[in-house]
Amino acid sequence: MSELNPIKALLADVPFMVIDGAMATELETLGCDLNDALWSARLLAQAPEKIRQVHQAYFEAGADCAITASYQATVPGFMQAGLTAQEARELIQLSVTLAQQARDAVWQPGQTDRPKPLVAGAG
Repeated sequence: MSELNPIKALLADVPFMVIDGAMATELETLGCDLNDALWSARLLAQAPEKIRQVHQAYFEAGADCAITASYQATVPGFMQAGLTAQEARELIQLSVTLAQQARDAVWQPGQTDRPKPLVAGAG
């Protein structure tokens, strides 16, 4: 039995994959202050709609994959900022949910010949 590889499956349908661009740069363009140890991950709690907005703009521009706004999102990092471990886990999950919501707002089956875009966690 072979494992499901979403990137391999996408590339079986199209010759290349377009990845989204810089999250932090776009958030700063929207007026967000990222001068914080958590960088853009801080906005998961303070301005999640801005993160979703950036994801959506990349999908509208044709991205086949969005990378979540979880680069600096760790349980210890959020706890150091005063959140509980549970709140931290919920924000990390929110980083995925926001990207999925943005993708689903843009991608409609049958309206494009490209496969459904992917969401990848930042590492």
